[in-house]
Amino acid sequence: MAGKPLQQLKRLDTTQLAYLAGFLDGDGSINAQIVKRPDYKLKFQIRFTVSFFQKTTRHWFLIQLQKQLKYGSLRKKPDGISEYTIVGRESVKHIIHLLKPYLRIKRRHAVLILQIIKQLEKNQEPQAFVKLCEEVDKFERLNDSKKRTITSAAVRSLFLELGLLSVPVETI
Repeated sequence: MAGKPLQQLKRLDTTQLAYLAGFLDGDGSINAQIVKRPDYKLKFQIRFTVSFFQKTTRHWFLIQLQKQLKYGSLRKKPDGISEYTIVGRESVKHIIHLLKPYLRIKRRHAVLILQIIKQLEKNQEPQAFVKLCEEVDKFERLNDSKKRTITSAAVRSLFLELGLLSVPVETI
């Protein structure tokens, strides 16, 4: 399934990629967040998103963008803003990898999200997952977020409670 959108993305020329990166820099966001997932072994998931925002009167533009990129979903929010969101490790990785050379404001976001995705692919042991969650916490500062409630501290606390992590013992 990811093959077709990826092929479509690779057809974009440098002018199109630079335009999309500028749009993302100005009216978009790159984010990683920790989400509760009781059905998962580690009870949490790291969710990756790229979003573009536009006044709902220009919703048509986001529809065109979605047709061009072949990923994601659209929604009209009650506040008069439309949102085009791409969610998922592989799709976000593809988009960010192509746009990263052209990003200015969100370049640090792009580098960080690609690092987290790469590490997540390597290892999902509890200790390593907590370390990745600490990296995800950096998005709070990068995105000027005030609403994050699930942080690496919450993950660590639950892991200790469930016995997935052991409390380090200090020796004298």
